[in-house]
Amino acid sequence: MTVPGDGDPRRSAPHVARNAEPIAAVLREMLPERGTVLEVASGTGEHVLHFARAFPELLWQPSDPEPTALRSIEAWRASAGPANLLAPVALDAKADSWPVDAADALLCINMVHISPWAATLGLLDGAARLLATGAPLILYGPYRRAGVPTASSNEAFDASLRARNLEWGLRNFEDVADEAERRGFAMERVVEMPANNVTIVFHRR
Repeated sequence: MTVPGDGDPRRSAPHVARNAEPIAAVLREMLPERGTVLEVASGTGEHVLHFARAFPELLWQPSDPEPTALRSIEAWRASAGPANLLAPVALDAKADSWPVDAADALLCINMVHISPWAATLGLLDGAARLLATGAPLILYGPYRRAGVPTASSNEAFDASLRARNLEWGLRNFEDVADEAERRGFAMERVVEMPANNVTIVFHRR
């Protein structure tokens, strides 16, 4: 994680330049033509900035629980954001209520493994509250999958995450899918992505 310059609240993550367009390619097939896309855990704000530019017909609502992230998102929006990029809101996925009442799609990138399991359950609970029938829930990141060997780089990443916080680490895809199913979601697609990541697309039944 880097900061563009002294006193500049904008943060930058190198992986965004590598994965933003591959993710956008999946989003082009999955997102509705109109409406609001809520991004949970927007981080630096670079992903949502890229997507707002790529999908000008959609409104993009960034969010994050961390004040430094919210400042970064707002700074990117103020300096380079298009009109369809909304001001970020403070949103903790684990919370019982969110500051957003409805959305036409929900996107979450690289949160599930860098947060407690309770945050993933909260994310699924929130998505069930917000999304209407047929709306997509889209998750991106690395997962363990039954019958699929875990890349050595992902094993090392998992070890480093757990060394930082015992509640973090790669999740089993099947566990996430089961919890989503319990909350009224059906899995639609699993898309292989660069650097041993996947995009998982659910839709609200």
